[in-house]
Amino acid sequence: MHVMTKRLTKILPFIITGLCALMVSSCDNIFSPKLDLSTPTSILTDQKTIEGVYQNFKYAYTFKDSTVYGNLLAEDFVFTYRDYESGFDVSWDRATEMRTTYGLFTNAQKLEVVWNNIIFQGGDSLVQNVKRSFNLTITFNPSDVVRLNGFADMTFSRPSTEEVWKILRWRDESF
Repeated sequence: MHVMTKRLTKILPFIITGLCALMVSSCDNIFSPKLDLSTPTSILTDQKTIEGVYQNFKYAYTFKDSTVYGNLLAEDFVFTYRDYESGFDVSWDRATEMRTTYGLFTNAQKLEVVWNNIIFQGGDSLVQNVKRSFNLTITFNPSDVVRLNGFADMTFSRPSTEEVWKILRWRDESF
């Protein structure tokens, strides 16, 4: 028994050192994560396609980013909706749209827009009209959630095929 204790005493420091080295090498330091060398991808697009405008629109609403939203709108943008109480259409310009949307972004806890089927699309390489169905969920707080469904009838334009698409006109047909 004395021989076994002597042997164990001699190799125990090596065993402990080996186990400690194994434990240290298998641990990640959460305060010093490894460098991500993967190629970065952006969820924003360059708006060279109509679908790219819709993707950036969704991003702007999801992250309540008024800068991205502003980049979607042409300088002479016009928004129109139907005021069913008065029986008339109401329109406003880009500046009013930006103020209104900024108010929505600051007052909502969460915004979720889902772009659905394209009902109509027509035009040429510089002007396109697209009517598309959508669902918009606005969460002001857990007990105040507004759900809108309908169609967005949008006119997109760009000065040349090398430029990005912008929303020129938006007629909201939500219900």
